Amino acid sequence: MYVLIGGAGLVGLNLAQELVRLGHTIAIIDTDINACRYARQQVGVMAFEGSAVSTEVLLEAGIRKADAVAAMLRDDALNLAMVTLAKHYQVPHIVARMRHRDFEGPLRLAGAHHIISTVDLAVSTMVTAIEYPQVESMMHYEQGKVEIFKLTIPPESHVAGRSLALVSQDVRFPNGSLIIGYQPHPHTDLVVPDPSTILEAGSSILVVTHSDLLHQVLDYLGFCSTETVQK
Repeated sequence: MYVLIGGAGLVGLNLAQELVRLGHTIAIIDTDINACRYARQQVGVMAFEGSAVSTEVLLEAGIRKADAVAAMLRDDALNLAMVTLAKHYQVPHIVARMRHRDFEGPLRLAGAHHIISTVDLAVSTMVTAIEYPQVESMMHYEQGKVEIFKLTIPPESHVAGRSLALVSQDVRFPNGSLIIGYQPHPHTDLVVPDPSTILEAGSSILVVTHSDLLHQVLDYLGFCSTETVQK
């Protein structure tokens, strides 16, 4: 895909680097000459000096042929303008970074297909890491409304030694939550479990749940928050 990124800040450059690694063709726009030079020399992408909300610069960068646009500018209002222009040029897929929640509605109206609130996601991840340090990794989807996390099953967990079928039928397991991955040992591959899979203590599981059910799921799985431990 040809992806056009607005903003050569830390987020924009890291996004460009990862997309290049995945084999995509990337162009990045920024007003900072040094940032553009770094993007060309260190990241290996095309870089255009100028404003990402300038039609002249956007056309020069090839917005008409872009398969996707990522508005990663430092200002929400500028991201909103870039999304509007990307929609005008009929870009098939538009992603926007958002700092303040007040811009979520305008960004959607302007045509953003995905809106990433970097502050909200960072705060949510850090809160979980502080309250539940046993969680090994976590991913957020749908603006933090859906969480996917990996953890090791403790011996006292309600799921330890039980089949996935029994766990899914347990009324204590929050409705709308699913165990979607199972890793028997650290050096084995993560697999998709079937109903007969026995979830052994010490193995790892991958769980998907709604964000408002996260603590209920973790409590069911045998984890106490640091606040509960202190009490």
